[in-house]
Amino acid sequence: MSDQTQQRDGAVRHVVVVGAGMAGVQTAVALREQGFTGEVTLIGAEPHQPYDRPPLSKAVLLGKAEGSAFEVDFEALGIELRLGREVLGVRPGDHELDTAQGPVPYDVLVVATGAEPIRLPGAEGVPGVHLLRTLDDAERLRPVLARRHDIVVVGAGWIGAEFATAAREAGCAVTVVEAADRPLAGALPAEVSAPMAAWYADSGAELRTGARVERVEPGAVVLDDGSRVPADAVVVGIGARPATAWLAGSGIALGVHGEVLADEHLRASEPDVYAVGDCASFPSGRYEERLLVHHWDNALQGPRAVAANIVGEAPVAYDPVPYFWSEQFGRFVQYVGHHASADTTVWRGDPEGAAWTVCWLRSGRLVGLLAVGRPRDLAQGRRLIESGVPMNPDVLSDPSRPLKEATA
Repeated sequence: MSDQTQQRDGAVRHVVVVGAGMAGVQTAVALREQGFTGEVTLIGAEPHQPYDRPPLSKAVLLGKAEGSAFEVDFEALGIELRLGREVLGVRPGDHELDTAQGPVPYDVLVVATGAEPIRLPGAEGVPGVHLLRTLDDAERLRPVLARRHDIVVVGAGWIGAEFATAAREAGCAVTVVEAADRPLAGALPAEVSAPMAAWYADSGAELRTGARVERVEPGAVVLDDGSRVPADAVVVGIGARPATAWLAGSGIALGVHGEVLADEHLRASEPDVYAVGDCASFPSGRYEERLLVHHWDNALQGPRAVAANIVGEAPVAYDPVPYFWSEQFGRFVQYVGHHASADTTVWRGDPEGAAWTVCWLRSGRLVGLLAVGRPRDLAQGRRLIESGVPMNPDVLSDPSRPLKEATA
């Protein structure tokens, strides 16, 4: 057992996981899969059975599915669920959580509280303003889409594009307002995200870039140039931040984005505390920088490392190749790796077309890849990033050649 989780009498008897989303559920399940026989308690703020979030902006929102509960038999696994419980704080020195229902002791704590949406300043309490993060959010938006209202989406990031896609599919008139000069400005370089702007018009949605919201009024969004955009409903998708306010005063070190600063084993700065998923950053040896990954795959993979470090003798480092996907405007967009440190960009295919890929290299090796409608490129690219083999840019740029043939 690692030093971090060595209890006074040498045994971890009770692991408490705070957060019942993907990262929290997978941590609890992984503990059982890896042979942990002590108590496992999973605490969730929402009253619903734990559920998956990606379907909220798709099938659940459009009424094609009632929910997206995880198919996990918690009772059979011996996992105690405490739902509808807000955690107010933690006292690592006492190994206790503070909740509205009283203190909860733990031997090992796993922080998996995810992220919460950033709210639009001045829009609090205005009728018809929505976020899309929880099952309740999706349930509130379903009748809005069913009535085919005029909808304004604030933010042309991943969630804004996905919601706009669903709203257009439902037959709503959709205007997307984005403060930056292009969609996905915070996620992708200009030359990569610029071609995506045409996807909005192709779907019948209006995209207004360089458009800052001055205020939201009942029935309209007022932009800073004085123009008014009619809006029966407003959906805000301007990003998310780690849900860690409850850790204030705990001594657990947080980063500039409010995330838990985990080490390479996903341990927090206080003893017997781990952090995983959207609420934690970790140092990547592969990319030589600290990564904060707000995506589903990270919440799926990280818990296995956490469980291994709680249960096992030898510490397991967590250094994944990040991956995510997005379905928007009839296109399947996949991203793998991390392109921030790249020194070369190689295109495969025409970005004006239906299917294309962008490859990012650093010192001749593939470090990141974005594939639009080219899932084979994604699968092969992921393996090439993991292997770190040198690439031949000339072969790489030929979309008719399999990616795996481009090794130097």
